Amino acid sequence: MKKILNLVLICSLLTITTGTVLAETAPDKVIAKKDEEIHIVKPEKTKKVNQKRERKKNAANEKTKKESSKEAEGMYETKFPTINSKIEYADMNGEVTLSDCIKLAITHHPAIMSAISNSEIYKSRIGQAWSNYFPTLSAGASYSRNDMLMTMSGSYMRAMSQRYNMYYVPTLSANMLLFDFGKTKANADMAKRNYESSRYDAEASIETVIYNVKVAYYNMIFAEAQKVVYEDTVKDFELQLKQAKAFYEIGKRAKIDVTTAEYNLGNARVNLIKAKNTLELAAVELANAVGIPELEGVVLKDKLNTKTYEVNFKDLLKTAEESRPALLSAKKLMDAAELGVRSAKRAFTPDLSAFGSYDHGGRKVDSDYGYQFGVQLNYTALNLMLLKKQVDEAKATYQKYVADYEQQKQNVYLEVKSAYISLLNSHDSLGVSKLALQQAKERQYQAFRRYQVGLGDAIEFKDAENSYLNAQLDYYSNLLNYNVNAAELERVIGAPIKESDIDL
Repeated sequence: MKKILNLVLICSLLTITTGTVLAETAPDKVIAKKDEEIHIVKPEKTKKVNQKRERKKNAANEKTKKESSKEAEGMYETKFPTINSKIEYADMNGEVTLSDCIKLAITHHPAIMSAISNSEIYKSRIGQAWSNYFPTLSAGASYSRNDMLMTMSGSYMRAMSQRYNMYYVPTLSANMLLFDFGKTKANADMAKRNYESSRYDAEASIETVIYNVKVAYYNMIFAEAQKVVYEDTVKDFELQLKQAKAFYEIGKRAKIDVTTAEYNLGNARVNLIKAKNTLELAAVELANAVGIPELEGVVLKDKLNTKTYEVNFKDLLKTAEESRPALLSAKKLMDAAELGVRSAKRAFTPDLSAFGSYDHGGRKVDSDYGYQFGVQLNYTALNLMLLKKQVDEAKATYQKYVADYEQQKQNVYLEVKSAYISLLNSHDSLGVSKLALQQAKERQYQAFRRYQVGLGDAIEFKDAENSYLNAQLDYYSNLLNYNVNAAELERVIGAPIKESDIDL
């Protein structure tokens, strides 16, 4: 009993000591955990770069990029056959037209390269589907040593010269599908429709890039025009300040005219700084839209279009139904889903295949040989319940894509109608803003002349100058909207629209 009590006492002391040590060290561990750097994803260990592998990978990527660029050129020239898309940035000498930017974007923008590569993925799946009709080869070699269980004894056992058998069996076999009642063809046709859909998606990507390039190009033209407007405004307020100082020195005007002129000039210079920053940002956005960072410092050769577009809603809608890539892509997906129903139904049919094999071996590698060949008709893992539900799934998928196609048709109608109305509205607004610009310019000229001869005051001149400034910006803004709306209309119909010879 005494030994048991001593043992219990020792265990209690050990428990108390351990708890004290943990209590002392626990805060240190908490502090250490707090000091640890937290990562969303644990950083990978730095590995030594294999230069040879990197060069090989870069060369492969460059080759793929060239092939994708060539493919994009072909798709672009199919839609715009009169425009040669082969162009190099180094040949432009720092000056680009809108057409140049579009051509560069076609062969350099990563979004187009990605869409082309994506379509190649779907193209490879057509061959994968047809591969069912190609033979499947297999080869192998085996060695086995079989030790036989001997249940007899005596003279029979002594007569056995060998208790085990050794076998060398190299084998070559092949299987080939002869006919599967249309299952493979249905899968291949479905893969082909998906590939064609991806091609239309690539075309849609090209048209989106073209639209973004146009918008960025037009915005940069507008930013340049805006900068010129503010530069002219600064010059006008500098002239007003010079005139106000002259009047003040001869005592014809009060000091407040000079102070007001200085205030107006300061505001105009601030607006000019903002306009310059806007122009720099527009240049960066254009370079990003094209996909070439070096394009940031170029000079634009084109101006905003001031010609009237010849458009008719019925013709635009018909063109969109025939050319809109998103609509055509949805149609191909619907066709693929219909073929998917056919493929699911044909899963109930058997497969007719041929087989053959050749063996060579035995107790020695060359002791004997054997072969077999034949034809078989079989069902593979036939589950009627599973096949029935797969058909139901295929039918539901088809109905979904039918609805998606109808939705896309409605979206096309809405987008074409909206873009058409926006183009007409910007056309009408442009005429009004052009007239207002002429009136504001005349008023600004008269106000400045009145101030020069001492008949007008600084407030009248400032109001006239600001009205002229706003009228210029409003006109260029409407002209920008007119060009952007035309680009949007081309995007939603999937084809270019014609310009007339009539000026706005």
